[in-house]
Amino acid sequence: MRKNKNILPPKEFAKRVLKYSIFSLLLVVISLGIGILGYHYIGDLGWIDSLYNASMILTGMGPVNVMESNNAKVFASMYAIFSGVVFLSTVAIFFSPFAHRLMHLLHIEEIED
Repeated sequence: MRKNKNILPPKEFAKRVLKYSIFSLLLVVISLGIGILGYHYIGDLGWIDSLYNASMILTGMGPVNVMESNNAKVFASMYAIFSGVVFLSTVAIFFSPFAHRLMHLLHIEEIED
């Protein structure tokens, strides 16, 4: 980064925030879809129960329905781990434009080797 580089104007910053927000939302929707399909087809749950379970796991609240088969238990375990990573990644992606702007405002420079 150059010290004389100005921060983005508000309109450009809003575009960047919108772009990162859309990407974050897309990541959540795809992750939720994976959970819904897995709970429906592997866990033998109805569509609404699959949505409910996937939503609860993805947001970190925990499982709702008990998984009966070993395959369903393995899926639920893997989806829980996946969801934890996705949740943290989504938060990081969503807030990165704000953190970047804050670093510019505070004049925090990247250390060059």
